[in-house]
Amino acid sequence: MTATSHQTRASSRMAGLARAISLVGMTDFEAIFLEHWPRVYGVLLRLVGDHAEAEDLALETFWRLYDRPPQDESNLNVGGWLYRVATNLGLNAIRAWKRRERYEMEAGLWDAEANAGADPERAVSDAEDRRRARRVLRELDQRQAQLLILRYSGLSYRELAVALGVSENSIGTLLVRAEREFEKRYRGLEGK
Repeated sequence: MTATSHQTRASSRMAGLARAISLVGMTDFEAIFLEHWPRVYGVLLRLVGDHAEAEDLALETFWRLYDRPPQDESNLNVGGWLYRVATNLGLNAIRAWKRRERYEMEAGLWDAEANAGADPERAVSDAEDRRRARRVLRELDQRQAQLLILRYSGLSYRELAVALGVSENSIGTLLVRAEREFEKRYRGLEGK
């Protein structure tokens, strides 16, 4: 997909979302959107590595909240729900080989142009590190991948517990296990 088609899709979704909000008069939804948009978008941008795709996935996340809100609204932590949906959407996106391959090529070209004076060997090494990290995240247990992505996106233990639906006291242990598994698999790729 071209950048123009991404923009068209994103504009179309945003217009549909704005129409739906205005029809229903959801000022709460608008407040939720404004409060959580930067972090949801940031999580997705770090995950997929493409601005247009991150924006599309962030819009899809909020559309799902509007279109199919969680059933148990009495105990709902909207932020946690949004981060969980966003990471699921992001992980699904990076599992799609053709898109991921094209994004990495575009990112590599952009990085090469942006760092024309930089060390080419370092740029290649950094790109390879990112490719390996995405591959390991794709192969990890989904909960471990979500935990690592959300933690390194700046969420606190409390926010992680809410997003993953686990006790806050278990986050430290789960995080250590996820980091060890990530490191083991990452180092296994280095040997290949």
